[in-house]
Amino acid sequence: MHDHDETSNGINRRTVLKAAAALGTGASVPSASWAMAPIVTTEMTNAAGAWLKTLDDTQRKGSHFAWDDRRRNDWTYVPRTRPGITLGEMNAAQTAATWDLLGTLLSARGLRQVRSQLMVEGILGELTSNPRFRDPGNYAFVVFGDPAGSGPWSWRMEGHHLVLNTVVAPGHGIAVTPNFFGANPARVPDGHHHHGFRLLGPEEDAAFGLIQSIDGGLRGQVVIGNRSLGDIIAGPGREDILKSYEGVPLSRLNEAQQGGIMHILELYATTLRSEVADVAMARIKDAGLDALHFAWAGSLERGKPHYFRIHGPSALLEYDNTQNGANHAHSVWIDPQGLFGRDLLKAHYQDAH
Repeated sequence: MHDHDETSNGINRRTVLKAAAALGTGASVPSASWAMAPIVTTEMTNAAGAWLKTLDDTQRKGSHFAWDDRRRNDWTYVPRTRPGITLGEMNAAQTAATWDLLGTLLSARGLRQVRSQLMVEGILGELTSNPRFRDPGNYAFVVFGDPAGSGPWSWRMEGHHLVLNTVVAPGHGIAVTPNFFGANPARVPDGHHHHGFRLLGPEEDAAFGLIQSIDGGLRGQVVIGNRSLGDIIAGPGREDILKSYEGVPLSRLNEAQQGGIMHILELYATTLRSEVADVAMARIKDAGLDALHFAWAGSLERGKPHYFRIHGPSALLEYDNTQNGANHAHSVWIDPQGLFGRDLLKAHYQDAH
């Protein structure tokens, strides 16, 4: 769907109005808290418990680990042997329970994006003539800790170009980053029956609309490199590596451009159900919107390698499209304060003692 209600520089006018509303006063959520409606954690806890009950003893042994298992924060978006049970190994009841669990985290849009990622993985298998390696069934689910207990627990969906890390701290809420989406091909080539499909197309289009609306000396400050960085920087095991901000702060941008920044962030946040997405956006707001920075590297021309980053106290979003002739995208969304739920866990353990 295309919205033609745009400003003169191509950024959606409705987004500008929505962002302006977000800048106003209203109920806020403390930046150190992911507190949200208890129904979210209750539904997620029940769904995880129901999923575990569908597993036999062998499956449970390989998919349900102690909370302090070293693999809890070990994630990657490249192919590997993963802990957990994969979609391809599940029976019908287990598959249904899996989608029920995903539905406690994701919005309708997010569920479509996950299904589309599985489709794109199948397309990659067709294009490379290697369907056994590029297998849409090779996405694994794993639980750490006891969803029925009083302590923290987590679950993860992990596969090629798709990773959802979710931590539940009873009484405090949930944390949802690092969260990774990729796309290979980023645009399905001509000749395929899904030709033209772009899994991360809205995100890329919004970023190009934003950078092309910035001109003059300000654009020179936004662009931190003439070449794309080649991949995301804050990848697995490097989630905390970006300590300083680059590019220009949101305060240097005009109202429409600020709306463009907020629109990109919302595209990522709204893959989550509204109760979770609203808290994510409130955390960004409460940490100070003027602290957000926008940076670009690489070509300003579509179809050529490019990279962009939005970075602030409660948000780090990276997008890179360099590989395979700029037709292979990686993107990661991290909450630096709530990475792997560390702020929630700190509060949980303080309360426990």
